[in-house]
Amino acid sequence: MYRVARASEFLVIAGIGINELKITKKALVWPLQKCRVIDVTPVNYTFEVNAMSAEKLPFLLPAVFTIGPCVDDRERLIKYAKLLSHHARDSHDAKDLVQGVIEEDTRVLAASMTMEEIFKGTKDFKKEVFDKVQLELNQFGLLIYNANIKQLVDV
Repeated sequence: MYRVARASEFLVIAGIGINELKITKKALVWPLQKCRVIDVTPVNYTFEVNAMSAEKLPFLLPAVFTIGPCVDDRERLIKYAKLLSHHARDSHDAKDLVQGVIEEDTRVLAASMTMEEIFKGTKDFKKEVFDKVQLELNQFGLLIYNANIKQLVDV
């Protein structure tokens, strides 16, 4: 059977004649091969992370992240296809994974900084959060397409 993926989708083929996975936009799928369609449209995740500074002062970090599979890098797309593609794009499993990574990295970073450093160097703090979160998401084949941290709120 000949299969063709839509613009925001890829075909993931496994089975006889394929070593690991084959990711393509169109393919001839033979008997004894399985073909699954994965959607690579980025998803928006909105969070309010409760963090604490080095002085043990709590603050709230409202953030919106647009995250999706990295389609420009085949290795990362294969990681995504192996690890997360069987979950629905907006499933609780995927959201919990992303939220866990964001919360953990934000809390660790905030705990090493004073409240003054966090609020004075807001741009640097945001950049460090993005860099640390992206480093963790790389292992799942995900990419941060856009990230907005709203005004930090002192609790």
